[in-house]
Amino acid sequence: MAHEDDAQRAVPHTPGTRTDGDGGTRRRPLHERHVEETVEVAVPVRTAYNQWTQFKAFPRFSAVVRGVEQVRPTVTVWTIGYGPLRHRFAVETVEQDPDAYLAWRGLEQSPRHQGEVEFRPTESGGTAITVRMFLEPRGAARILTRSSRAARLTARPVRGELTRFKRFIEGLGQEGGAWRGTIRNGRVQHDRPEPPRSRVAQWPVG
Repeated sequence: MAHEDDAQRAVPHTPGTRTDGDGGTRRRPLHERHVEETVEVAVPVRTAYNQWTQFKAFPRFSAVVRGVEQVRPTVTVWTIGYGPLRHRFAVETVEQDPDAYLAWRGLEQSPRHQGEVEFRPTESGGTAITVRMFLEPRGAARILTRSSRAARLTARPVRGELTRFKRFIEGLGQEGGAWRGTIRNGRVQHDRPEPPRSRVAQWPVG
């Protein structure tokens, strides 16, 4: 957990910090990164962000995502693979700000991974989408990921997926859906506080 003085010294718009609506900064969940890729898409930020939140639509443009299941409001299960090979893993969305930012973490123990995606308006009226990922395999694979060659190999599919998303959303011209909620520390934030639950037993009727 970051101390308050650390958060105050953090610089906005850099990995490890995020600007809040009140102008303050908070620590992001992603402190290190092995991969950072950016693509510019010719649609407004709202359109790009809305489409990105439609996780179940990822197989429509992705070369590796075969399916996405929503199991809880902040947890999805992804199936990825090439050819007959398949791998399933759960992902938790830990931070989400509409039209700006989304961060996730894998729930597997190995390889552990985290990621974040930022949406920024461009001068031309489009959107710059930046994806950062951090992988932390165990054992001998941990040494391999430290090499620049391994980082390039990891970055290549991320770059390809961003390019395919660009073609997909620009071809549509508008989003196919949207989820406009906010998430903090893995919890969906509600506009209105939930009413206190009654201690009186709720008897079945009918």
